Amino acid sequence: MRLITSVLLAQLLSTPLVSAAITVNAQNADSLKSAAKTAAASSVKFYNDRASKLIPGKFDGTWWEAGAFFTFLINYWHWTGDDQYNDIVTEGMSWQGGPNNDFFTSNYSSYLGNDDQEFWALGAMTAAEQKFPDNSAPGSASWLALAQGSYNDFADRWNVDKESCKGGLRWQISPILSGYDAKNAISNGAFFQLAARLYRYTGNQSYADMAETVWDWSVQSVLFDNQTWFINDLTHISENCQDKSDMQWTYNYGSYLAGAAFMYNKTNGATKWKSGVEGLLGSVWATFFPSKYDNVLTEVACDPIKTCNRDQLCFKGLMADWLSKTAMLVPEQAAAIIPKLQASAVAAGKQCSGSGNQCGMQWYSSTYDGTSGIEQEMSALSIFANTLVSFATNGGSSPGYTPPSMPGPVTADDGGNSTSNPSGGQSSGDEYQPPKQTPITGGDRAGAAILTLLFSTSWLAGMAWLVVGGII
Repeated sequence: MRLITSVLLAQLLSTPLVSAAITVNAQNADSLKSAAKTAAASSVKFYNDRASKLIPGKFDGTWWEAGAFFTFLINYWHWTGDDQYNDIVTEGMSWQGGPNNDFFTSNYSSYLGNDDQEFWALGAMTAAEQKFPDNSAPGSASWLALAQGSYNDFADRWNVDKESCKGGLRWQISPILSGYDAKNAISNGAFFQLAARLYRYTGNQSYADMAETVWDWSVQSVLFDNQTWFINDLTHISENCQDKSDMQWTYNYGSYLAGAAFMYNKTNGATKWKSGVEGLLGSVWATFFPSKYDNVLTEVACDPIKTCNRDQLCFKGLMADWLSKTAMLVPEQAAAIIPKLQASAVAAGKQCSGSGNQCGMQWYSSTYDGTSGIEQEMSALSIFANTLVSFATNGGSSPGYTPPSMPGPVTADDGGNSTSNPSGGQSSGDEYQPPKQTPITGGDRAGAAILTLLFSTSWLAGMAWLVVGGII
């Protein structure tokens, strides 16, 4: 009996605690708001309980994710009107803006990728487009200025690195990192999207020119096939950008999709961007809303086998955000997008049946998968909040719910009031110079040989002393 009791106790301790799921009625705004409120509270609790809580805007073990976190909280405020988390958003984003107002702070710059910095810039752009209040503290940069400063960094890096693969942003910025040899889809897709959004917001043609340049380079590279609308994850400079990794991730497609939607909207439906939106949406539906998973948003490379790392757990939340924006910017696609968001919101709610309604990663399954963390809560928050777009497009409505007066991304011409500073960024007008790898010389090799000899001699002497000492 004692053995049986011990076995049962061990089984109980190893079984995830399961509670009632979050019931979502996607046709009812109050239901979506309630679900979003629960997920927001849970994600903020994770944020407040982190070990690095004394550093505003810093996650434990990762930096870029906080940029996505604040983006999702801005969306939450935008769609629900609940402003209880606005202060932590303002504090965190302003703190991490850095001395040059470009989200490139010295604490993290040595290991950052372009994509890490881009997610913060896109968060600042979301704040500007949704009229999230600028930080009123003296000396604080506006949200638009933070996005512009970041853009200038990316543009400078692009311009001084044209010789490698005829263009494109590298994945990582420092040559000591393995990603310095790679050009990846998300770094270029997010840069394209940022340029497109700045163009739509400000009307500045230079942003449009860069958006065109990044798109055109992407579709001419092995990263992005605009005939099949297949996006590869990365390619290597050492292989002359002819190799490719074909891992499929939602955020690669979403970054280009949203950028194309912003360009489509600004250019009054130009054919190039209409084709881009339609082609990418076709791939998104076929790949990430598979029929075998009831057409629910799925990170197909890792959700089914529960191998998603922290980064990848955020990707569905990013896709939900970008699909919501696309529905507003390309109204004729809303009828296709909204049912997908609604079905995924309902499914995600069923997966939020962990202890205290914590959410798992496998939205397509009604059985809690046993995983939990701030990333799962963030993505759930994003799908719940962004599905409220259904009540702001195509005449959708829900009793008692009034959508934002301007639900779609605003511009400087129709209500946007974030202050522009097109000359910001770490370059401060001077062209960025990427770190260079110093060639190894004969003197370097000779010096290394001498150091190796000295170290080896010292090590052997030390071992001899230990042996002799042991005998004595």
